[in-house]
Amino acid sequence: MQEIYFIINPSAGNGRCLIIWKKIEQTLIQENIHYLAFFTEYGGHAAKIASQIAAINDHPKLVIVVGGDGTLHEVLNGITNHKNIKIGLIPGGSGNDFSREFQIPQDPLDALKVLLRLRKERPAFIDIGKIMFQDDTEHYFINNMGAGFDALVAYKVNHSKVKFILNKLGLGRLVYVYFLLKELFLYKTNTIDLMIDGTKSTFKQTWFVTVSNQPYYGGGMKIAPNAEPDDGLLDITVVYKLSRIKLLLVFMTVFWGKHIHFKEVKTFRGKTITIQSRSTMFVHGDGEFIGYTPLHVDIQCKGIQILTRRQPKEDADWKARDTYDIH
Repeated sequence: MQEIYFIINPSAGNGRCLIIWKKIEQTLIQENIHYLAFFTEYGGHAAKIASQIAAINDHPKLVIVVGGDGTLHEVLNGITNHKNIKIGLIPGGSGNDFSREFQIPQDPLDALKVLLRLRKERPAFIDIGKIMFQDDTEHYFINNMGAGFDALVAYKVNHSKVKFILNKLGLGRLVYVYFLLKELFLYKTNTIDLMIDGTKSTFKQTWFVTVSNQPYYGGGMKIAPNAEPDDGLLDITVVYKLSRIKLLLVFMTVFWGKHIHFKEVKTFRGKTITIQSRSTMFVHGDGEFIGYTPLHVDIQCKGIQILTRRQPKEDADWKARDTYDIH
């Protein structure tokens, strides 16, 4: 029988996840569902807990994260060497980009209901990205990673009391926008060398480069509108040679994915990516600060099992062909 484990970040959403968990716990008891629950106590703890859960035995396990994308990111990095784990998420953070793409309800009890149903069905195998830094440390991401201005903003967001205040007011999605405006006039652009599948390009006055496994980041911004998490490719977005005022205009269009039509925004697709910069740039993975350039990224095709209501790409393609044949 599949074992169910919950990893709860009581600090996510400024304590909201603890309230969410109490509601979930009541439902689990009422439904007589056996589970084990673990609470994180510090940064990186979720990865350690997930690794320990995965190593208990080789039995199939479902790990449900109660938290935000940052907690999910940690859990991913704790179980990447184990193939007996499926991951689910009950969103409780401020961005919740994973749940947005993979069609998990924002309401925690609705999310729990969906996950408990999906656990009996075939999980989806999706790609993940593997980042290798110069010091040989490795890091995995499930949504996206970025180097430059967006990573600096992510760093500021996660180390500020403003995030706490906006979350309390129910305006957590605006925290990214707040720091974007705050740092806009201080940031110095960079020259980067970008190699994608062996082809090298140089970009001057670069604001940032993102590598995406799915469309959303930063709390709903559609940074890579054509990204598919199960197509064996990563989507790369480079923003460069923009004035500060025009950068604001570009960011206003990101929520609809229209920024890719600006001439200063270049998009690529590939499996291996190397990012080098003339001066050091901040790097984030799934919105969490993880290091500095230079770095190398490899895609790990079908690297993780998740619970999702999103239709797999191959199923969607088959359905489209089948519909065409009928008509």
